[in-house]
Amino acid sequence: MAALDIHQIPVWDDNYVYLARDPETGATAAVDPADAEDVLEAAAAKGWTITHILNTHHHHDHVGGNLEIKQATGCTIVGPRTDRDRIPGIDVEVGDGDSYRLGAAEAKIFDVPGHTRGHIAYWFAESEALFIGDTVFALGCGRLFEGTPEQMWHSIGKIRGLPGSTRVYCAHEYTQANARFALTVDPENAALAARAAEIDRLRADDVPTVPSTLAEELATNPFLRADDPGVAAAVGLAGADPVTVFAEVRGRKDRF
Repeated sequence: MAALDIHQIPVWDDNYVYLARDPETGATAAVDPADAEDVLEAAAAKGWTITHILNTHHHHDHVGGNLEIKQATGCTIVGPRTDRDRIPGIDVEVGDGDSYRLGAAEAKIFDVPGHTRGHIAYWFAESEALFIGDTVFALGCGRLFEGTPEQMWHSIGKIRGLPGSTRVYCAHEYTQANARFALTVDPENAALAARAAEIDRLRADDVPTVPSTLAEELATNPFLRADDPGVAAAVGLAGADPVTVFAEVRGRKDRF
């Protein structure tokens, strides 16, 4: 099985949409299409035909292009079973533990609520690709609009167990701001300091910082490190349980 061909499309101010194509069959998914026009133009420029939409959650900047793309291509829209009523044009409902095939490529589905109640992620193991939406960002995590810190920490736990070589395709270019915050809650982390400096260099040249690898996130993302004693101590919660530490870090980021 060949790895997916993945093309990143920047849209709006800071969103990323992805085209993921199975080279064996030509099946091509638009992942979280915020905008139809930009996505259809990008697919046409690549000579790819969109056959699927993979939605992670219902927010407009992830589903705004659904119906127009479906009208233009007749594609199949896949989305979270637990949030089917809020996914425009949904055809296939998936949830935790399910598998879904994009041509010859197979994704394992994870329920990862916290940012929203019905958030899912798609992990293509053979391609080492995780489409995570807004659950985990490079050096960050999604704001808790509909979930609890406990839910989000549990969701993050599912992601932390994947191979470190997994590429994390999140949906926003928030990394530079996330790095500035991360240094306030993990100030002794040399790997984080080095990564923050590299991010500044990339963004100065308008180079994307996404995707990152899960290994990078495990080493430097404070939201994935709420069980690290150094992070707990830095926020004045030495010895506290990880959910309490995570909640404090998330609250500080909300006010940052």
